[in-house]
Parts: sequence; structure tokens; C-alpha cells
Amino acid sequence: MSRFAAAFGKSAPALVCFITAGDGDTAANLDALVEAGADVIELGMPFTDPMADGPAIQAANLRSLGAGTTTHDVFKIAFEFRERHKDVPLVLMGYANPMVRRGPEWFGSQCAAAGVDGVICVDIPPEEDDALGPTLREFGVAPIRLATPTTDAARLPQVLAGSEGFLYYVSVAGITGKQQAQIESIEANVARIKQSSDLPVAVGFGVRTPEQAAAIAKVADGVVVGSALVEICGEYGAEAPAKLRELTSALAQAVHTARQD
Repeated sequence: MSRFAAAFGKSAPALVCFITAGDGDTAANLDALVEAGADVIELGMPFTDPMADGPAIQAANLRSLGAGTTTHDVFKIAFEFRERHKDVPLVLMGYANPMVRRGPEWFGSQCAAAGVDGVICVDIPPEEDDALGPTLREFGVAPIRLATPTTDAARLPQVLAGSEGFLYYVSVAGITGKQQAQIESIEANVARIKQSSDLPVAVGFGVRTPEQAAAIAKVADGVVVGSALVEICGEYGAEAPAKLRELTSALAQAVHTARQD
């Protein structure tokens, strides 16, 4: 957990950046994110039915799978990232099928060997933690849980139990993309969560601009940006690293200085 502790233990909130593995030159795109100021990387595992994702990430999944990306390729990307970036937390985010089809032991061991710090599995709820959670913990990989605006006081303890690394607060009830929750709602829910847990809370879904990121950074421990970065990968292809660097730099500046006013 030391990389997460370092990333979220700074005086400023953390910027968490997501792209899909195998969508373009992933290594170059990841390096651009880190160089521009991303504190935590989420690497999407391509899947045929990404039910929680909007059009941008759905399209990225199809591009990646169309290029022949396999789970083995994802771990190769992760391993090579860890070789280049020793201190940046790396999270795999995706769906249960690619994670458990060969058994949780295989998946956990591959995560550990590749230097993966945490896993977000969108479609394994806390009530089914036994499907993957114990094995991840055995290998020193953090199971990172999702909380939403509909996670009430009765269910929040189940979400928090066994969650490690940080908590991902999904700010809107819906898919990834352009929806944007009101900052008042985000602030209230983050405060409610933090009354029950010492885990850092990172807020995502619908964050696209430095202005939006700065507003959230004032009330949360981290800000997650995904679809806006994924769209750049799809639109610019080989030129994506430069464009990713430009947007990520602006986002990082906004997030890291949000509380200086």
C-alpha cells in the first residue's frame, strides 16, 4: 500500500488518470500521463460488455479488442510500466470475466508479478467479495471498491469492509461520460463517507475540465479523469501523447493547486 499512501499523502489532492490498455500506443500514452503530473494510473482492461462505461470508453474497448489485445498483453503493459515508473500507483480497472475466468489465484499472482497496486472490479459487489478479494489481499493487491450516490448508510459499511488503497466515489448514478454531479452533492457524500473510513476518497465519472477537477479537489482526496483522456487516444492516434500531456498538465495544475486559494 506504500505507493497509494505516498500518492494520497501529499499536501495536495491526487490526480487519477484512466486510459484503456491496448488502445493505441499505451506505453507512450501512459508515460505522457505520468510526465504531465498524474499521481495514480488506472489502466482499463478491455472487455466486450463494459456495462458501466459510456460511449467513449466503450469505443476504446472495441478498438483495443479489435487490435487483438489479450489479458496477457495487459499484464505485459503493466509490467513494463512498473519497470519505467517505480513509484506511481497502478490500478487495473475492469470487469469480472477477464479477472476470474482462469481463477482468482492466477489473476492475483499476475497482478503481483506485474507490480499492480490495486484492482477495481466493477461488477463484483462487496457481497461477493469471496470471488476475488481474499486472493488479491493475499498477494498484496488492494481491492478498491466503488461507492455511489445511492450507497446509503446501511450499505456503506459493506462497501468499506475489505476495501483498500482508496475508495472510488462514483459521483453520478449512471455510466461514464459527460454527466456532472453538483459539487454540493459530491461534498456532502464525500464528507459522509469520510466519517466512516480513513481511506482516501477519489471522485470520478463526468470530470472533463480543469475547472471541474479543481472544484472537486477542494472537497475530495483525489479526482479521477477518464473519458476525456480516452477520447484523445481515439481521436489523435499516434499524436495522442502530446495531446494527453497538454490536458493532463492542465488538470494536474488545477487539482494540485485547488486548495491554495
